Amino acid sequence: MAEKACVKRLQKEYRALCKEPVSHVVARPSPNDILEWHYVLEGSEGTPFSGGYYYGKIKFPPEYPFKPPGISMVTPNGRFMTQKKICLSMSDFHPESWNPMWSVSSILTGLLSFMMDNSPTTGSVTTTVAEKQKLAKASLAFNCKNPTFRKLFPEYVEKYEEEKVMVHPTQEQVSTIPTQAENSTPLLDGLNKVEPHKDVKNQQRKSCPTWLLLLLVSVFGVVMALPLLQL
Repeated sequence: MAEKACVKRLQKEYRALCKEPVSHVVARPSPNDILEWHYVLEGSEGTPFSGGYYYGKIKFPPEYPFKPPGISMVTPNGRFMTQKKICLSMSDFHPESWNPMWSVSSILTGLLSFMMDNSPTTGSVTTTVAEKQKLAKASLAFNCKNPTFRKLFPEYVEKYEEEKVMVHPTQEQVSTIPTQAENSTPLLDGLNKVEPHKDVKNQQRKSCPTWLLLLLVSVFGVVMALPLLQL
């Protein structure tokens, strides 16, 4: 159970973060446990992590701020192992170097800075730039499968849904695209309906079956049959 001083300190830090957000960092305490915080680090531009959203947890001891917290990352990132504590000077790996003046914002700012570095540490991994970029691109989709992430960071879920719609339009959006038939105009429709020429009608009307021609010639002769054929 958290000590009173610990609860008061963490509440104060959360209010400070809400009032003055830190660039590329979002952090919120668990609704059921103020000692467990959840964070999202946004990858910095010009780095292999650009475009990535890295979800993780901070576990504070009841004695905070006099003892350091444990820090871990959930999102695959190519820099740190997932679900494993990360060794930092401001984590519980090094209680001897902990400064009670450090806060949640300073801890996460330090973590983000260390993430951009390649220095090995306990909990770190070695990957190529291409692998980091691939993981950065897939990070938001990965996070949105986590129920806790969806509950604590709805703004990122909304962002993911918007990006998904842009890449894969819904059937409803596709159906709103006008078809060729819908684009037709009365003028074009009129051009498609060509009336037969009057001479053609007359020609069709004047045409005479062969059997009738032979019958008329045999009865009236050629001279008498010609006027009849012109009727």
